[in-house]
Amino acid sequence: MKIGPRLFFGFHCFPEPFILSHAMRIESEIKLDFKDVLIRPKRSTLTSRKEVNLERTYTFKHSGHTFGGIPIIASNMDSVGTLAMARSLAAFKALVALHKYYQVDELVNFFSQNPETLPYTFISTGITNEDYAKLKDIIGRDELQGIMGICIDAANGYTEAFVEFVCRVRAAFPNMTIIAGNVVTGEMVEELILSGADIVKAGIGPGSVCTTRKMTGVGYPQLSAIIECADAAHGLGGHLIGDGGCVIPGDLSKAFGAGADFVMLGGMLAGHDQCEGKIVEENGQKSMVFYGMSSATAMNKYVGKVAEYRASEGRTVSVPYRGDASETFREILGGLRSSCTYVGARNLKELPKRTTFIRVTQQLNEVFVNI
Repeated sequence: MKIGPRLFFGFHCFPEPFILSHAMRIESEIKLDFKDVLIRPKRSTLTSRKEVNLERTYTFKHSGHTFGGIPIIASNMDSVGTLAMARSLAAFKALVALHKYYQVDELVNFFSQNPETLPYTFISTGITNEDYAKLKDIIGRDELQGIMGICIDAANGYTEAFVEFVCRVRAAFPNMTIIAGNVVTGEMVEELILSGADIVKAGIGPGSVCTTRKMTGVGYPQLSAIIECADAAHGLGGHLIGDGGCVIPGDLSKAFGAGADFVMLGGMLAGHDQCEGKIVEENGQKSMVFYGMSSATAMNKYVGKVAEYRASEGRTVSVPYRGDASETFREILGGLRSSCTYVGARNLKELPKRTTFIRVTQQLNEVFVNI
């Protein structure tokens, strides 16, 4: 099929020729991160955190499918987006985007025994022809019917190749819910939704083990990215994921308050049994390795080396071993419920309507942190 102006398989794509920008410019408007704001409390008629409902119901623009559950997603990093994490979070009706390195047979074997996790699981894919062939194999398996959707993942969601891949997947799987990202600006959110994405992932560089901003100088403060991208997504009937930058439960409240429909977590879910990593004990302290998917560790693991034409854009760290992820997840949900009671939101849907951000110069009193 011929690619016409802004059309590819019937969906919105890049114009021809594809032009990124015309000249250097400076945006002087202040952009904000989670650390730059607090949520202003408001009068509330709630008497207990138990009264707060954190489940959301969404119907997606292109697939037409409806999701009902907790809109928190474990990131598609290989130390977080695991099958064990999918089983654990499904008990909360929360989501996992599986990392893309599972073999098809592994997925089939797992879901044959755990079909209840399918409605809360996304299959992840890159954008190469090999990725597409594997994706078709996965989606065609009988044991994987009922999977929530597809997460098309790239560190840079601004390329023409990425948008064309979104168009290609939408044309091949018209009934699948599709996540696409990552981007941080409204115009690119619109481009991806009009090209077939139901949900766009916003975030470049805010992750705890991401060094994209250090290595490239490219990025966008995450709170402002969510505010601007959510506005663009909702204007077209799409949905938005705030991906990265959350280090404490209060950050999720800010992300949801800023308009995110979903929040994706990496570092906050690292170090647990469900991460399927090796536990190391030294001087009585247990830890697990956690690394970015653009790190040298990940590239050495999956492709044998860091390619000569690129640099590592992720770090490798040791995080304290934290046991079962369900305990941490309950703590996160408890923080969210408490946030809602402070502003009088009876459910998560009301939180953006009840949120007023105030600029601050300090978040926490950390005088005893190192004692």
